[in-house]
Amino acid sequence: MNDAPVPYLVTDAWRETADTVSLTLTPAGEEALEPFAPGQFAMMYAFGVGEIPVSVSRIGHRELVHTIRSVGAVSAALCALGPGAQVGMRGPFGTGWGLERAVGQDVVVVTGGIGLAPLRPLVLAARADRRVHGRLNLLVGARTSEDLLYADQVRAWAHSHGPLHCRATVDRPTPGWWGHVGLVTTLLNSARFTPENTTAYVCGPEAMIRATARDLVHRGLRADRIRVSLERNMRCATGHCGHCQLGGVLMCRDGPVIGWDRAESLLAVREL
Repeated sequence: MNDAPVPYLVTDAWRETADTVSLTLTPAGEEALEPFAPGQFAMMYAFGVGEIPVSVSRIGHRELVHTIRSVGAVSAALCALGPGAQVGMRGPFGTGWGLERAVGQDVVVVTGGIGLAPLRPLVLAARADRRVHGRLNLLVGARTSEDLLYADQVRAWAHSHGPLHCRATVDRPTPGWWGHVGLVTTLLNSARFTPENTTAYVCGPEAMIRATARDLVHRGLRADRIRVSLERNMRCATGHCGHCQLGGVLMCRDGPVIGWDRAESLLAVREL
C-alpha cells in the first residue's frame, strides 16, 4: 500500500439523495491501489481542501464507487466533483466484513442511513455466489424515502422473487412510499434465518447498531457472529492521531469492522 495519494479520475457522478453523491473512480495513470475487500475504506483527497475516509460502495476490476455524504468542507468538495475531475486516493485501509465467515450460513444484513454504502459490496458478493451461503436477508432503514440510498436498486430487490430477501422501512413515510414504516429492527420479524447458523452484518448510526445487535443476540445469535462497523470519527487512517480511539482500539488500525462481542463494551465506554 502506497502512503502517497494515487491520482484517480472521476468517470461518473450522480446524486443519490439531497446531500449524498456517488462517484465512479478509475486510475488516472498506470498506478492503481491494491484490490479492496468489502468493508474496507480509502482516504480520499480533494485537492487543495483535504482528505477524509470513505468506505467503498462498489468494487469493480479497476474502478471503484464511493458514496459520500456532504457533512463538511472535504466531503462537500468531493460531492461537487464531476466527470473529468481528479482526486487523490490512499488505501485500502481497515478490516473487511469477512464474508468468508458466513460460508454455509444464513446471512442477515441490517443497515441504517448511509450504512448501506459500505455493506452494498458484501450484498453484491453474496448474491453473486449463492453456492456458499444460505438464506440472504437485506434489511434497510432510512429517515424518509428521499434519504434512501440506491433507491431504484433497493426497490428492485424488494420486489424481486430471487434469493435475496430485501425489506426497506422509513421513519416518516412520504406519498408514494412502497415499503414499511418504523424502526429497521422491526423488519427482523420477517427475516429468514436460523439463529444458531447465521452471521449478521450491521452498519448505521450507533443507536441503531446497539439496538439491532442486542435484538439479534436476544434472538439467539452469538455476539461474535454479529459484525458491526464503527467507522465514524476516523481521520488519519494510520493510527497516529488517536481521533478514532475507543478504549484500547484504534478503529482505523484495528477496525472499523469488529464483532459485537468487542464492540458492545467499547460503545458502553463512549456512553459514560
